[in-house]
Amino acid sequence: MSLAESLSLRLLLALTTMASGLNIPLEVEQPPTIITYTSGPIIVLHFDTTITVKCKARGNPPPEYRWEKDGQAFVPPNFNRFKANHTKGLLVLQSEDMSKFQGKYRCYASNKLGTAMTNEIEIKAFSIPKFPKETLNPIVVSEGEPITLKCNPPEGVAPRLIYWMTVDLQHIEQDERVSMGTDGNLYFSNAIQNDSRQDYGCFAAFNRIRTIVQKTAMAVVVKRLRPADDSSESSHTPVAPPARIPSLLLPSGVQTEKVLLKGEDLQLECIPEGFPTPSVKWIKMGEVMSPRVKFNNYNKLLSLSAVEESDEGKYMCTAENSVGKAVHYFDVIVEEPPKWLTEPPQSQLTVIGSDVHIKCSVSGKPQPAITWRRNGVMFRDDPDNRMQVFDDTVTLLNAKAEDSGVYQCEASNRHGTILANVNIMIMNMAPLILTENNQEYAVVVGKEITMNCSVFSSPPSSISWTKDENAIEGERFLAFESGQSLRIINAEKGDSGKYTCVASNMEGSSTVTAVLDVKDATKIVSPPQNTQVDSGKLAKLMCETEYDASLQDTFELVWRKDNKEIPLSSDKHSRYSVKGAMLEIMNVNLSDQGRYTCTARTSLDEDSATAVLTVRDVPDAPIKLELSELDSPRNVVLSWIPGSDHNSTVTEFVVEYEENRWEPGRWKELQRVTGNQATAELKLYGNLNYQFRVYAVNAIGPGPPSEPTERHKTPPAAPDRNPENIKIQGHHPHQMEISWEPLSPLERNGPGFEYKVKYRQLGVEDNFTEHMVNRSVFLVNNTPTFVPYEIKILSRNSYGWGPEPKPVTGYSGEDVPTAAPRDIAVEVINTTVLRVSWTPVPPATVRGRLGGYNVHWVRRRSLLNPDKILDLSHSMSFSGNRSHVIVPGLEPFSEYKLTVYVFNKKGNGPKSDPVTFNTPEGVPEQVTVLTSSIIQKDSVRLEWAQPSKSNGILSGYLLQYHLINETALEVIDSKEINITGADTNHWTLQGLNGDSLYRFDLRACTRAGCGPPKAEESRTDFPELGYNCSLSVPSSISGNSTHPPLDPESLKGSFSTHGWMIGTMCAVALLTLVVVIACFLRKNKGGKYAGTPSPQRQEKLAMEKVKEKEDPHSDTASQKMNDDTFCDYSDSDEKPLKSGSLCSLKGDDAAGDSVSRYTLGDYADGGREFNEDGSFIGEYSGHRHRGSVSEPNGPSLVNV
Repeated sequence: MSLAESLSLRLLLALTTMASGLNIPLEVEQPPTIITYTSGPIIVLHFDTTITVKCKARGNPPPEYRWEKDGQAFVPPNFNRFKANHTKGLLVLQSEDMSKFQGKYRCYASNKLGTAMTNEIEIKAFSIPKFPKETLNPIVVSEGEPITLKCNPPEGVAPRLIYWMTVDLQHIEQDERVSMGTDGNLYFSNAIQNDSRQDYGCFAAFNRIRTIVQKTAMAVVVKRLRPADDSSESSHTPVAPPARIPSLLLPSGVQTEKVLLKGEDLQLECIPEGFPTPSVKWIKMGEVMSPRVKFNNYNKLLSLSAVEESDEGKYMCTAENSVGKAVHYFDVIVEEPPKWLTEPPQSQLTVIGSDVHIKCSVSGKPQPAITWRRNGVMFRDDPDNRMQVFDDTVTLLNAKAEDSGVYQCEASNRHGTILANVNIMIMNMAPLILTENNQEYAVVVGKEITMNCSVFSSPPSSISWTKDENAIEGERFLAFESGQSLRIINAEKGDSGKYTCVASNMEGSSTVTAVLDVKDATKIVSPPQNTQVDSGKLAKLMCETEYDASLQDTFELVWRKDNKEIPLSSDKHSRYSVKGAMLEIMNVNLSDQGRYTCTARTSLDEDSATAVLTVRDVPDAPIKLELSELDSPRNVVLSWIPGSDHNSTVTEFVVEYEENRWEPGRWKELQRVTGNQATAELKLYGNLNYQFRVYAVNAIGPGPPSEPTERHKTPPAAPDRNPENIKIQGHHPHQMEISWEPLSPLERNGPGFEYKVKYRQLGVEDNFTEHMVNRSVFLVNNTPTFVPYEIKILSRNSYGWGPEPKPVTGYSGEDVPTAAPRDIAVEVINTTVLRVSWTPVPPATVRGRLGGYNVHWVRRRSLLNPDKILDLSHSMSFSGNRSHVIVPGLEPFSEYKLTVYVFNKKGNGPKSDPVTFNTPEGVPEQVTVLTSSIIQKDSVRLEWAQPSKSNGILSGYLLQYHLINETALEVIDSKEINITGADTNHWTLQGLNGDSLYRFDLRACTRAGCGPPKAEESRTDFPELGYNCSLSVPSSISGNSTHPPLDPESLKGSFSTHGWMIGTMCAVALLTLVVVIACFLRKNKGGKYAGTPSPQRQEKLAMEKVKEKEDPHSDTASQKMNDDTFCDYSDSDEKPLKSGSLCSLKGDDAAGDSVSRYTLGDYADGGREFNEDGSFIGEYSGHRHRGSVSEPNGPSLVNV
């Protein structure tokens, strides 16, 4: 069967519909139905002046209300003050004396179709409780007789509590003999003399109204018993009361019937009298006593809470003493008020001509009596009127429309009444669809939607559903409530459209249309991720969503923390902010840690995602610090319980201390222990009053410190150690200063602290000289110059000496050296480097610690200009005791004078005899200017200026020129020319290739070789101009971009022989700018090429080679050569000069010889190295300068 057929729901129901499924809309006429009313009893207190009783019903037409009191129509005596609202059912009673309204009320709600009524509503009015004023005579009894003091408390608002007290509010002591019953009376099993008093008072407390009332005080007189043969009233001989068989003061008689409702509390009481005082016991006859039974008031009261039917039966109490016993029986009967067996009878809707059955099934004990009413009026069995009553059932035969109304079933017994209003509607009616037509529904994909078609009809309707006039098929479509609801499960986009509901019965049919729109679901496409952030930082949680565009106006993104919504504010002080899909939490702290949920919500659906934010913070302070001693008060163990690490493992604990003797209030670190340790063994100083605290450290930082411990006092003791870091200095030749690092006040361990200084000359004196001092410095005078002493420093206080110290050796004061080095020899290694050797001075003449030797040399003149005296002074210091050194930084081809002297901390010794020597020629520096000019298509004229330093006698120049392949960037052909004559400053090259790129390298030469090249590039393509269109870039001078101006004198001859060139340049002056631009464009086409490197490249390669040679030897060579400890240089004014490891004397390393340019590390080529004193091992060899023509001769030796 198709779903369409199943949804047709041709319901073959019984023609009677029960109220549980009966939903009669107010659009249909119907009798009243009581919705709510005030249930009783209503307690009216003495200070109340107004009572409001509610009664509300629904019906069509709207019902009107009336009230009855105690079964009679209630008409307030003054309608202006007491009124019943006939349309709202509200009864308001007002009076200063509310007791007149006490009674049982009932509300009736009526319209033309019937009358509904409420259960009885009881109003109880209580006045102020009072004891009656009365005069009470004293109660006189003899010793041993029973006494009953009656309270008779007034009625009042429960709960009521009874107390027996004296007039000064002292409680009457109760025990087995004296006790208060549940009726409030005070019972005495037998009287004694101490019971006599005049102020027995009964107090009744009403807590609800905060009232306590007191009965008139009662007097009790207990007469003393006298012996039978003694008639004297003044006799005080005590007589014991006669023994008496027990009897019961409460309850009276032999048997009591106790009736109570199921669920109430049972109390059975037996209060006996007799002498001696009887004891009470309880049994349940024929059965075992329930374990729920409790005994109170010295076993006189049996209590059982919430009784059940099983608690029924016969109970017996027995009062017994030494002379007899008394018993009393209780018949306990448990009853119940009326109650519905299943549920109250239900309202019914049925068609005309059917039979109606109303069943009122109740239970109770005793069995309730049932009363039937119709519209509030009682009726009985009336067979002639088609109404039959069979005890608990009413039957309406062949019911007609006029039989409609409200039928009441009321069941009563002596414990209460229950009432049910049953609406009986007998009618025929075509379907009435209550759902609005064309109602719109919306749902998201994947969810379910229920569309309604609420119908009222009699008899019930058959309901069917269609979509777009087509039958509905599929398991996703379900009908509920007899077809009045259509539920679509797991909605799809194709489910959108119009749905029609058709309801029909024998009286007619009706239809209604519903419109369904299925939208895209709301989804979180990028949920927040679990995040860990440090306290004080910024936390970010991302929550990207997708939702249906038509729901834009209802969309919201809500953030919750631990299921509580996060308040978002635009206030700049708020720590929470949302930027699009991102939640930002500024300055996070531990309170921000938790589960964060973002909820993307529209009016139709929502999606949620959760992430955990973990906040890492500094650890909490440790707690419960405990201090315990080990073997002494100065050796203790501190333990603690670590606090929370706040998601970052504790790496260490820091123990701090504070003492109140030397630095009170200042906390200092004492010890650190690892983070997995919660104890620390502490070594303490003596004579201090300590307290300790601990803080933990993790990756975030240190946490707060713990609470400090109690004070811990250590006893005084001798010092634990002697001073350290002893220094012996001699500031003057015949003095010795002894100083040391003093012990801190904490380390003194006690009072009376001082030092003992002991010293003696090492190897000369046997006994120590001793002095007691308080300071940490001691001066010894009149000592020999620079002799060794053995010294000890001891600590002591009033409690003893420190441990025996180890002696320290030091020297007395120094003086300047007295001798000069001898046998000075100079070996000229190359043009700029010397080897200087000498015979060291005798140690005794140094008169102090040897600082080293200083080599001082003066450049007297240059051999190129011997008539000009220069006298330029330089010096270098070399630490340690040595006999030879390497001295770099000299100028080639010069005359020098050299001396050597020794030095110590006090100063320099006398200079040695001077040595005079000459340095050989070196290679020249680079020519300063090189320019080219095009003479003809195959001719180029080169012009240059001499180098700034020739370092010898110039012998000529070496010119190399290279033809360049501009495409392959490589050298095609190379040639060179030796130009003799130091004064030559130009050269013309002919036979060159036309329209070609050439590079020219020019070197200046001496007998020692040729210097570095000067490079120039030029093209042979502008013969008609004869104009130089190339730039000279010195390759060895960093920072230069153009060549310096030519020397006019050096170029004077060249320009005078080419006057035609000046005229040509003037003729084409207007084209100069164009020519220069063209030259620069062609110039830029060149670059670096294979074959011969450019001057800049040559320079770079040279420096790389230098570095390759320096790297393996720089550390060892410099240290071995000069120890690098003293490497000073000074000019003639003795001013120090900052230098590299070899103390270069020149700022321009590009010029000069190989030593000054490439460092002394180059001398280690071929396996050569330095001795420890700086001298060479093996033969000396000069470094071949790059591009030099010839090598200089070996080093010359000059001996003096």
